[in-house]
Amino acid sequence: MSTTTALDDYAAEFAVHRPHLIRAAYRLTGTRADAEDATQEAWLRLSGLDDAGRAAIRDLRGWLTAVVGRICLDRLRSAAVQREKYVGEWLPEPIVTPVGAPASEDPLEAAVRDDGLRMAAMVVLDRLTPEQRVAFVLHDAFAVPFAEIADALGCSPAAARQHASRGRRAVEDSDPPARLDLAQQQPVLEKFVVALLAGDIRAVTELLHPDVVMIGDSNGRTRTSRRMITGPDKVARFVLGVLAKYAPGTMELGRPVLVNGDLGLWLPQLPAAGGYLALDERVQTFSVRDGRIVGVYDQVNPEKLTRITRPEQ
Repeated sequence: MSTTTALDDYAAEFAVHRPHLIRAAYRLTGTRADAEDATQEAWLRLSGLDDAGRAAIRDLRGWLTAVVGRICLDRLRSAAVQREKYVGEWLPEPIVTPVGAPASEDPLEAAVRDDGLRMAAMVVLDRLTPEQRVAFVLHDAFAVPFAEIADALGCSPAAARQHASRGRRAVEDSDPPARLDLAQQQPVLEKFVVALLAGDIRAVTELLHPDVVMIGDSNGRTRTSRRMITGPDKVARFVLGVLAKYAPGTMELGRPVLVNGDLGLWLPQLPAAGGYLALDERVQTFSVRDGRIVGVYDQVNPEKLTRITRPEQ
């Protein structure tokens, strides 16, 4: 007859909290690997406590969330140093699901239904300092008390509150576009693709919001914009100029996908042919405001596309 230990009970309870922890860690770091590693490290820290240490935890979910925040803070600080050598802009790792795909057990694929994990919001979070991001996300998204956040940050509760306040103000000032229903996104994206296929710069420009920005992420390994492009005219000319370098009909090979819960496009890798350039696999995400595209996020860094769920071709 098998018996369960106290640690077995904690393991079972941890499994219940695991999807929440992965969601929190992804929101904090923007990468799947860091989210999964931080969650696993949280378990190791919990299992490494003695019985008295585990018994002293009154709110296991809150304790684990704070631990994940502390681990992610270290990751963010390390990433800030590494990005000094990163070529071009940096985008979060996209969470991609084919449109109409059955519900997945992947906790991140389920989590991106949360409005706070849409690409536009994640991009804004990436502009915060590590301390601001951890304090703001843990408090505003997951209701972690400032006393515990302060412990994670290694500062006073007052300083933790200030970090969160500054992060909140930066997010509010950036005003990332809210998520629209897919039914509202779809016609805009369809018109955009039709205009691109026609090479109609006027139609493309009219579908872009006056405040549109385009951000590409390749780390210098593939072709996309190295710097943020702003304004309808500049974005339209850049996109059409790049598209002209690929074989005619390339855009027709794109497949609609959900990227962090919003409509986007997945384009497959294609070899060079007939004097046209080879196409690198890419995932493009769009944000819509007032019926026009206000954000274009072009993810072509192959390291960030290794674990996406690809649509059937």
